[in-house]
Amino acid sequence: MSTFVSFLQALFALAVTLGLVGLAAYAARRWGPAGLIAIRKPGERRMQIIESLTLDAQRRVVLIRIDAEERLILLGEGRMLTAPPSLSPKA
Repeated sequence: MSTFVSFLQALFALAVTLGLVGLAAYAARRWGPAGLIAIRKPGERRMQIIESLTLDAQRRVVLIRIDAEERLILLGEGRMLTAPPSLSPKA
């Protein structure tokens, strides 16, 4: 009988713990700070690939649009080979 009571007590403790975790997740989604997670609609992307041109087996040129500005990037060997000055980090 004692083992059965211990089992029920453990099962009840597990149910309470899972319920509290679920309640905390619900509260975080409902009343959490919206500024931490900015969810965009699918049509509101800031960056788009306009066109891509393969130069050879290892390099290609990509024209991208960021907000209202278009930029041309040369890609190759798994990295960006050249970038216009507007893409380089500013000192």
